[in-house]
Formats: sequence, C-alpha cells, structure tokens
Amino acid sequence: MSQRWIIPALTLVLLSASSAVHSNERLLHPITPNSRQGLPGPAQRPLCPALQRAVVGSLGSSTAPWSISVLDERGQLLADINGWLPRIPASNQKLISSAFALDRLGPDFRLKTQLLRHGDGSLEIVGEGDPDLSIAEIQRFAMVALGRGGSRSSDSAGTPLQLMVREEPPQRWWPSDWPSDDRSYAYGAPITRLALTSNALHMAVMDPARRLERVLSTTVSQQGGRLRLVRVNPEQREAALSRTKAEDPVVIHSEMSAPMHGLLSLANTESHNFTAEVLMREAADNWDVAEASLANTRWMQAQGIPIQGLRIRDGSGLSRGNRVTSRTLSTLLWRMAQHPYGAFYQASMAIAGRRGTLWRFQRGTPLTGQFWGKTGTLRGVNSLSGILETSNGPRYVSMIANGAASPRGVMGDVLLAVQRISRCPSWNAVGMRPDDHG
Repeated sequence: MSQRWIIPALTLVLLSASSAVHSNERLLHPITPNSRQGLPGPAQRPLCPALQRAVVGSLGSSTAPWSISVLDERGQLLADINGWLPRIPASNQKLISSAFALDRLGPDFRLKTQLLRHGDGSLEIVGEGDPDLSIAEIQRFAMVALGRGGSRSSDSAGTPLQLMVREEPPQRWWPSDWPSDDRSYAYGAPITRLALTSNALHMAVMDPARRLERVLSTTVSQQGGRLRLVRVNPEQREAALSRTKAEDPVVIHSEMSAPMHGLLSLANTESHNFTAEVLMREAADNWDVAEASLANTRWMQAQGIPIQGLRIRDGSGLSRGNRVTSRTLSTLLWRMAQHPYGAFYQASMAIAGRRGTLWRFQRGTPLTGQFWGKTGTLRGVNSLSGILETSNGPRYVSMIANGAASPRGVMGDVLLAVQRISRCPSWNAVGMRPDDHG
C-alpha cells in the first residue's frame, strides 16, 4: 500500500457526515448558490468608516502596492483599498481552481489510474494525474499486465509484453509561461497524467515518461519478461478509438487517489502546485491549460462573481501572467460559504497558528485558530485571503501585495483590525447603518 496524504481531522468529520449523499460522478453543471444579495459592484463604497481607517492605518505611508477587500456575512463591502486593481495573486490562485474543482467534481471524487484491456487484447495504462501515485502502485500495474497480457517466460527471444501508456505530449508538461528556473524545482515539476510522486524527488523529474518506463521495465524484467512500451497522445488515441468504433475497454486494475476533500487540503493547506494544476484540468475535463483556464474563468462568471481584470493562466499561481482583484477573491470566498460544499472548501485551508502554511502565522494572538486562509508568495508578491471568524460572524478578507515591504506583518495587523472592529460602530442595533433601508 502506498502512503496517502494525511487528511485534516475536520475534513474527515465532514466526510462522515456527507458520504451518504455525495457520489463520485462529475457534476454536469456548476451548483450556483441561490442568493445574490450583497454582491459588491464597482461603484460600491466601503460601509464601515472605522474599519476603513484602521486598514489604511495598518498600511503605513503607502497604499499603492496593496489591494485589500473585506466583506461581511451578507456580502457587503466593509473596507476596501484598491479593490478593483488586478494584481499577481501567487498561490491565492489556488482558491479559484480548488473552488472550481470542488463544484464541478464533488467532495468524494477520486483521480483514477487504470489498466485497460481493449477489444483487440491490447493493454493500456491511463491516468488522471494522481499526485500521490507511487512506485509500488505502478509495479502492481506491471504485475497485473504480465498476468493478463504476457508471460513470465525465461526465453529472452519470447514475445515482449506490449503496453500502451496514454500521456500528454512534452509541450504540455508545463504552462508555457512558467519560468525555466522554476521548472527544475519540485514545486515546478511537470504536469502529467501519470506522475510518480508528483514528478518530484528532491528536485523536479524532468523526463517523467522515461522514469515511468524505467519502473515498468524493471518490474517486468525481474519477473523474467520483457516490455515494449508505446506512448500514445490522449487526443489522438481517443480519435482513433472513435474511428474504429471499438468496444468499451475493460478495467482490469485500478488505483485511486485520496478523495477530493483530501486533494483540496493538499492544494490549499500545503500549497501543492501539482495538485492544483491537476484539479483545474480535471474540473474542465481538458488537459490543455489554456482551455482549462478559460473554463475556470467562465465558471467564475457563471457564479455571479465579479471578474473584472481576472486573467487565469494556470491553476496553481506559479504563472506571473495571472491577475485577480481582492474584490474578486473576497467575493469568491463569500459565495463559496453559501455553496452546498462550502464546509469542505473552508476545511481545505490552512489555519492561523495551527496548520499548513499558516501554522506559525500570528500564533499566540487572538487570530490563532480563528483565520482559515490561503497564502501566496512569489518574488515581490505576497497574498493572503480567507475567512476570519469573529464574534459578529465571518469576515471574508483578501489581501494582495505586489512590491510591498514587510507584507506579512501588515497582513496580521489588518486581520486584527477586522477582528477588533467586526461590528462597525456606525451600525445600529440590528446590524445596519442608519441610512441603510435594504
């Protein structure tokens, strides 16, 4: 058995409560929350002057590098600094791709890696990018293939086992605008359908197809057989099968990933780039990153989320071509809180002072255990967006800094201000401003 990623305890609780009502089937249409109350428009001004002043005060002498938006539980804009200015989001991009994947695929969806037998007897391995696919699992595929399609003959002249592997062509292994330096590191590993240990060891595996072939061939050789591996392009393979009107293949072996809620936690809590990229492609049912990005953009628009300035170039945020506003991210967080799977979405995030990329952030302050969020870091870019639990309900906060000095300290100060002024002093007893009649 391969060692799977550890799923946070809260996610496991959510799974046990919902497993009876969720299936593994793809959702054909996005689930759109019914209410559009409170969506902030371009002309909306912040409703809480006290919080607005506190946020401005936290930024120091210059607000220019910052975009910050804070929404309340009704989706009302409480404070905003440059909220409509598109910024490079870094890994806050994962909030977009993971929401898309959760809605389209559901919390129980699992990525499959399968060995197929076609009507003509040929064998083929197909995958969906399981980030935790292990060497032991690939060895099992080889052993099953030997038993079903070949022999353990010691005759070196015997017929080799022919095994097709359906894989993306090398030009699709990385988004085109990922920097070449990043591609050599584990966090920039190539995105493939069959990826042993996410195509990373201590550094990226630059030729994952060759590594896969080596593991399969070694396993077959140890059993006295020989292997002939044939790499096939997924699109060309599907077209060929369609033209021949071949019968549906039989699945003779399958390995499954962790369920979607575990994959989401890997993407958001641990900020795992490979997983976020795979989730966006699977949600779009398209492994062309440009087409998958377009599908994600259209999904955002269909949810009623403001997308002015939105530009999606990948699912992980490693691309510097991504652009998003803090109002878009804060509204996405608010919208997903109303979603039927909203609890899974929040459970996938890091927790201030407790877990994931935020485990040291503001530890020992009132924010500990109260802020669920996603970090983002590139050179010159820092972002932090998430849900702050307050005594007056949740606050949906997005902060993006492009070129700011000491951004983490400022972000902590902003969250403490939001927590302290969670009930705006200008509101009346029923939580509305005196001139608010809506």
